[in-house]
Amino acid sequence: MSTDLLPPPPPTVLPEGVREGNENLVLLTAPAGAKVNALIARERAGEYLRLAITGGGCNGLSYKMKFVPEPKRGDILVRTAGVRVIVDSKSALYLKGTHLDYSSAMVAGGFKFSNPNAKASCSCGESFSV
Repeated sequence: MSTDLLPPPPPTVLPEGVREGNENLVLLTAPAGAKVNALIARERAGEYLRLAITGGGCNGLSYKMKFVPEPKRGDILVRTAGVRVIVDSKSALYLKGTHLDYSSAMVAGGFKFSNPNAKASCSCGESFSV
């Protein structure tokens, strides 16, 4: 792991029903954290990154990312690479151990999920199966 990670965000009081998780659930690399923080500042849609798994895609399950203003009851909050990531408990079953990286390369750049639970994934890396 890199030692040049961003400092953790300021402590927040968790809403009732929200649990604190750790990077064993999901871990953002330093480049992913920097890009997410830049997007949070630009988009102004919320201070939290919600990661979710939904049905769909060419392999059955798809990753979804969006910015939200606050977590919901039943969510798990993970602080990683200076980002507050929230995951619903159902998606957590599929995401456990996932690393999220970011590359600014012109070819094959963008966010990349590395999910140890995926048994197969499509060539674009946006869907998987378990």
